Amino acid sequence: MSTFKDFSLSRRTLLLGTAATGFTAVLHPYSVLAKEGTAHLRLMETTDLHVHVFPYDYYSDKPVDTAGLARTATLIRQIRDEATNSVLVDNGDFLQGNPMGDYIAYERGMKEGDLHPVIKGMNVLDFDAATLGNHEFNYGLDFLTKVLAGAEFPVVCANLVNGSALASNPRDDTLFLKPYVIVEKEVTDGAGKSYPIKIGFIGFVPPQIMNWDRRHLEGNANARDIVAAARAFVPEMREQGCDLVIALSHSGIDATDYSDGMENASLHLAAVDGIDAVFTGHQHLVFPGAQYEGLPGIDSEKGTLFGKPAAMGGFWGSHLGVIDLMIERDGNGWRVANFMTEARPIYEKDGRTVTPLVESQEDVLDAVREDHEATLAYVRRPVGKTSAPLHSYFALVADDPSVQIVSKAQIWYIDQMLKGTEWEGLPILSAAAPFKAGGRGGPDYYTDVPVGDVAIKNVADLYLYPNTVRAVAVKGSTVKEWLERSAGIFLQVEPGKTDQPLINPEFPSYNFDVIDGITYEIDLTQPSKYDAKGELINPDASRIVTLEFDGKPLDFDQTFIVATNNYRAGGGGNFPGVTDDVVVFVGPDTNRDVLVRYIVDQGTINPSADANWKFKPVPETTVLFETGPGGTEHAASVEGVRIEPAGDGAEGFARYRITL
Repeated sequence: MSTFKDFSLSRRTLLLGTAATGFTAVLHPYSVLAKEGTAHLRLMETTDLHVHVFPYDYYSDKPVDTAGLARTATLIRQIRDEATNSVLVDNGDFLQGNPMGDYIAYERGMKEGDLHPVIKGMNVLDFDAATLGNHEFNYGLDFLTKVLAGAEFPVVCANLVNGSALASNPRDDTLFLKPYVIVEKEVTDGAGKSYPIKIGFIGFVPPQIMNWDRRHLEGNANARDIVAAARAFVPEMREQGCDLVIALSHSGIDATDYSDGMENASLHLAAVDGIDAVFTGHQHLVFPGAQYEGLPGIDSEKGTLFGKPAAMGGFWGSHLGVIDLMIERDGNGWRVANFMTEARPIYEKDGRTVTPLVESQEDVLDAVREDHEATLAYVRRPVGKTSAPLHSYFALVADDPSVQIVSKAQIWYIDQMLKGTEWEGLPILSAAAPFKAGGRGGPDYYTDVPVGDVAIKNVADLYLYPNTVRAVAVKGSTVKEWLERSAGIFLQVEPGKTDQPLINPEFPSYNFDVIDGITYEIDLTQPSKYDAKGELINPDASRIVTLEFDGKPLDFDQTFIVATNNYRAGGGGNFPGVTDDVVVFVGPDTNRDVLVRYIVDQGTINPSADANWKFKPVPETTVLFETGPGGTEHAASVEGVRIEPAGDGAEGFARYRITL
């Protein structure tokens, strides 16, 4: 078991130390200070790349400075040059997440022997190991298998079972991939002597994949609890002579008490005896970082989880997670003596100004250039026209055209699919959420499609994920609870008070479902019935008022069909009463494909919002919210809400005031 001594080397001290070396490639102080029997080992992580190899936003069809493995590659090579010894890993979610991923999956396809573009880019950079993320399963197991066959590095996962059965002991599971890999390398100590070292990499994926991608995985795979798998396999890795065990955890950091099947289990994973360091991801955040300040078991400044070094490298290549280890000889092996952690960015931001810190590596671009050009042709292909702008700048505060058009397409599709079934004739509602609504994606992370041609890139922009269409049959009472859960995105406001914050930053926009086909108001003076995770916290609260169907109060006993997606219908987001047992239709088509078909069918669409929901008036009360600066030209046309500019927000956002 490694022990960790207190280490207080500041960033300023680090820079002074590097300046004193005199090397062209400035060495990290650990490489400078290492002596005989001690060595500097640098661990580097990419995570949540989501097919972002080029620094390019295919949705807006323009280059960007905030994403791209080609940019991160420059950091990788710089950081390798700063260290005597180094390894590079990927922490999953590399296969899906932008139109290039969809182009390969749905247009070009993967034949035996084909190389996926993200694998091409990764192969250039000599990764030592990788694990899977939850989005690796979006296109099916056969597709994933063909992709992994092209990787020139091992991909491991200790909690993904091949087949539906879990063994009584995790070590007896029949796994989809190897649970871990032990990489034998040579490390050079401070005296220039080389020694062998065995570094074990073990990987984990959230067990929730069994809900999120049930259509691909049910009967074909299963997922075990992350911590349980680690407790089984880490001792085995030590038995096989591992000097260091590095956990590749495609799972975020949750400081609540451990529970079986946790989605974000990295903190509790770090507590497993025998693990030396943890790379985390999935949450699209940065660690070390202020986001986790003050949480039990976490040192957000030093970058530790239960005292062990950990890092999370943002998303889309925005950062490189780095763990620097000073290791020392321990008999014939090695142990960790000291450590530092950081998440090094590819850009810096001052207000709305983004300054790139690195340029792209040409060999990474060259490896993927042909696929990049093919993706551009794919996303620029028009499928119809829109008579009104499609944007999501105000999707969290008013009925919104970008959500409206998705709902219209879902109702159009489900109406056709249910003809001739026992469900034909029941009223069809539609639940849809804004996916691009700023938040962690930044002030440019909004849908913005002008009047005119609608191309595939615009459709992908409207619906980011390759979800498939599903329909559920629920009572009116469940519809009300569905909306109560969604309304948890808003903070409670005090009547008669001005300029109160409106949006709960911990509530993801993809869980803010708007239900079309009914009308309702949201009473912000009431506490939320559910918290950001969907747990019941105020049983007597009721934010949803004036809830009507067909001009009359909603009948809680009436049965409705609600068009939605496989994520929500499979329990994603923890919406009360929305589970597998109420599903009445499982579509073979993705929501995006349905949206394309609808636009083609209509020729010209009119996505104007119908203001079917609004905030309940509260006299002499105002609230503030932030959106992208691109919303300026649309603010005056927002239906159902009194809105006015209120200056600049934080980090490049624009602030608006709503009079309730």
